[in-house]
Amino acid sequence: MKRNIKLLIEYDGTDFVGWQRQLNGRTVQEEIEKALKTITLEEIGIVGAGRTDSGVHARGQVANFNTSSILTLNDFYRGLNGIVPDDIVIRKAEEADEKFSARYSATAREYRYVISKNPTAIDRKYCWQIGYQFDIEKMNRIALSILEMQDFQSFCKSDSEVKHYLCQIYESRWYEEDSKLIYLVRANRFLQGMVRALVGTMVDIGRGHVLEDQFQQIVKSKDRSKAGQAAPARGLFLDRVTY
Repeated sequence: MKRNIKLLIEYDGTDFVGWQRQLNGRTVQEEIEKALKTITLEEIGIVGAGRTDSGVHARGQVANFNTSSILTLNDFYRGLNGIVPDDIVIRKAEEADEKFSARYSATAREYRYVISKNPTAIDRKYCWQIGYQFDIEKMNRIALSILEMQDFQSFCKSDSEVKHYLCQIYESRWYEEDSKLIYLVRANRFLQGMVRALVGTMVDIGRGHVLEDQFQQIVKSKDRSKAGQAAPARGLFLDRVTY
């Protein structure tokens, strides 16, 4: 009988073209699958909870895979961390129920977007550096209104192949932490590019390039071109997945 193993994964997305295996570059999924083949001698496909885009980071990505291997959980933990490149860390390996799916069993996913209000050399790969002033209160009013939204077509990449654009938002807020401004959003699902489009639009409103009362017009348009620029991928983190 095959075992179902659940992994908690952290990665620096800077040099990846995303989570999901692709033909056009290095992916997190491929690196972990190669490491699994080395330690189990099996062809193993892993399923991730969130298909993060190119350049997006994760502190709490979850994945699962089926295996016939008799390796212990500590063998998986130590073995994988000994093989995967330095920009990936397996934080935990545990047995999961045979019906568990990292993607389909998830009830919520939580992302954080980090903006630095001051120039930074050390954190430059992990935030959006913004030197101009913006109105945080305006941005938080928009973030609060997002809790009432259901259709996010205006904030989804236009070439995404999805059946619908409905998402249930559980938490949406901005808060300050030292010299950083952080957007936290938690939902049952996210569309491709959705968080970065929301952040870019809220920043445009916060700096006065878009009027606050125009936000609902953008939502109703169901047109990605009406929303703001996509915030840079380097500031986005998949922080937590809940089950």
